[in-house]
Amino acid sequence: MGKLLVATTLYPNQVQFRHGIFVEARLRRLLAASDHRATVIAPVPWFPFTSQRFTRYAEYARVPHVEQRHGIDIYHPRYLVVPKIGMLLTPLFLAWAMWRQLRAIERDGDRFDVIDAHYYYPDGVAAAILARVCRLPLLITARGTDINVIAKMRVPGALMRWAARTAHCSIAVSAALQQTMCDLGFPAIRVRALRNGVDLQHFQPPSTAASERDRPGKQIKLLSVGNLIELKGHDLVVEALTMLDECTLTIVGDGPLRDTLEQQAHVCGVADRVYFVGAVDQARLVELYGESDMLVLASSREGMPNVVLEAMACDTPVVATNVGGVPEIMLAPEAGVLLARRDAAAIAEGVRHLREHYPSIGATRKYAEQFSWDRTIHDLSELIAAAADSAS
Repeated sequence: MGKLLVATTLYPNQVQFRHGIFVEARLRRLLAASDHRATVIAPVPWFPFTSQRFTRYAEYARVPHVEQRHGIDIYHPRYLVVPKIGMLLTPLFLAWAMWRQLRAIERDGDRFDVIDAHYYYPDGVAAAILARVCRLPLLITARGTDINVIAKMRVPGALMRWAARTAHCSIAVSAALQQTMCDLGFPAIRVRALRNGVDLQHFQPPSTAASERDRPGKQIKLLSVGNLIELKGHDLVVEALTMLDECTLTIVGDGPLRDTLEQQAHVCGVADRVYFVGAVDQARLVELYGESDMLVLASSREGMPNVVLEAMACDTPVVATNVGGVPEIMLAPEAGVLLARRDAAAIAEGVRHLREHYPSIGATRKYAEQFSWDRTIHDLSELIAAAADSAS
């Protein structure tokens, strides 16, 4: 049995309930399947005002300093974010906030065996500093953009490679991400691919899904899930709708591009067929997967997208761009359609193809059942034990 210190800025809290939910999901599965225990330090940027006029910055101020989720103690120390030069200084400010919080926890008698960090920059670099200072073994999980974008920047990339040499092991959520890390100079012998899994008990087809999808000639309900930012490609799905008169589109997520996307829908003449529902909780997301005929993922880059696994577990096939770890999980027609190009015309073509070759009821769910958390959690538990043993 080991005591984990989970160190990351990507973790849900009572204000930002979907923030980093994939990190929480893996941790909960690990704790349920093993004798490990864990405490989370999830710093948030310091901001002095809670008024809603300050939008997302006020959310940081409203996050509690200490909370408990699903029996796990979570601490939210504040760290300083400096405009313009903050990207280079943030690992230091994060490490300082983590160290101060760790010292306070240790004064209450708690001790840790391994640091489990998520997202390589700045979180992983900050955790590497903390691991050096506290002489604790370290695991760092890379998630996608941290490697595909930030690691290619000169100074952050150098700091990430230093952190990779400090860590007992670096974890990639897909084989594609693992290869990219090795190509960028991360020590290959210390990089492992442990893909995300899906909670097959939570993500299940609603009982009404089969009858709804079996109706001939009904409108096709498309679903697009993700932050409303450029890389997610929601704009391409909206544009594709101009070529798909028989389709409606529901967009799940919040972000800076909402007004732009709403305006685009009006300009394209499809506003009456596009529905923006904002961020939703997990229970509502399951309902939306079940109500939809297809999930469309139009991202320009991904690590291992949870939404693809979740949709398939709900028996909803996927039309997706061929990026990151997506082709590693879409290996059969039951999964859906993997696009050859990333543009609106290709999305429209993929939707039409999937409509004509739609999987039989239950086939997509059955295919998704191979992506449970079991193997990942088994391998992760062994990595944690090996890391703890390396420090003894």
